[in-house]
Amino acid sequence: MRARAPPGLNASSLTCYITCRQEGGKMPGRKKRLERKYMSGRTIEPIRLRKGMSVQSLMEVYGGMGFNARRLYEAAQVWAEMIREDATICLTLAGAMTPVGMSGALITLMEKGWVDWIISTGANLYHDLHRAFDFPMKQGHFDVDDEELKDAGIARIYDVFIEDDDTMLETDRAILASVLNKTFDKPLSTAAFHARLGREVLRRASHPRKSFVARAVQLGVPIYVPSPGDSSIGMNLVLNHLEGRPVPVDPTLDILETAAIVRSSPKNGAVMVGGGAPKNFFMQTQPTLWQILEDSRGGHDYFVQITADAPHWGGLSGATASEARSWGKVKDARLNNVTVYADASFALPIIVAYLLSTRKPRKKKNILQARGRYLKALVKNYEENHSLRRRVKKVHREADLRKRKE
Repeated sequence: MRARAPPGLNASSLTCYITCRQEGGKMPGRKKRLERKYMSGRTIEPIRLRKGMSVQSLMEVYGGMGFNARRLYEAAQVWAEMIREDATICLTLAGAMTPVGMSGALITLMEKGWVDWIISTGANLYHDLHRAFDFPMKQGHFDVDDEELKDAGIARIYDVFIEDDDTMLETDRAILASVLNKTFDKPLSTAAFHARLGREVLRRASHPRKSFVARAVQLGVPIYVPSPGDSSIGMNLVLNHLEGRPVPVDPTLDILETAAIVRSSPKNGAVMVGGGAPKNFFMQTQPTLWQILEDSRGGHDYFVQITADAPHWGGLSGATASEARSWGKVKDARLNNVTVYADASFALPIIVAYLLSTRKPRKKKNILQARGRYLKALVKNYEENHSLRRRVKKVHREADLRKRKE
């Protein structure tokens, strides 16, 4: 009985299949080409660990392995490339990073000039403030009676314990003292508001150097929060509103300023810790430029993400750089893009320690001060885009016409 070819083969594949059958299952030319294509990588050897080895040496071991050990090494290499190429580097921060002490790593990165601007959840800023005012957070345990914690006035973030009275309520009072009696004569971006808050922390707190919010002001690093109402800092601002002195935070200014930062940077990229709104807020700067403002920059140059989220659920937090390419958010679907599937609480400090061992400090870009100049350049470019402005005016005219007909 003659063997039948598998169904669904096109003409080229069928010819290859027939040739393979005739040569005893061998496909010499194609097989060799594929071997050269796919088997040219580094040979994986048994790892050798030694007493007292440095973080740099351990990372080099990871670089010879596979899975997320190798991704961690590759992420460090891409970050190092961003530093070497003087790219503008944004760090996006989601998840409870400051409660476990990550403020210290962020301060180091800013001091070395390896992070130029930050997009974060508001919660990370709020919990960062505790230590500046010497309000404690304690190591606890995840397997605990939460009913007892509630009775004791203790809140839990997995295995971190925070007292209601001695930490959170005291932090609330510190925030209120910083903003309640202030007046604001114009709308603010969240970067402008957090700079004001950081200056108050520098003035009022007993340990301001423990706060990355405070150090960011000194180091010229703006901090944006895409969902300012979604945190205890935002919750505290309701009292300003009720007292007739609302804090006029304008999210549209955040969109414009962040797009302007990216627009003004010859090369830019991000290190994304977790996902969520901070990740998307950085990534959307490119569509803001090309899709809305007709001012394409071709996509971000670098993409590094540390996440525990997978892409197959369809959520933004697990979305890959390759998927982002389809939206025009990155310049290349594969080049200079790394996703590490790991817990950032240990992955990020390892990368930072590696950079400290291998990279020199870089001149700071002081984007906190420069962002106004960048925004003026973006506005000027918009004003000179006559075709876009004609379309905008047409929309206005059509809207006015509909109103008159009503």
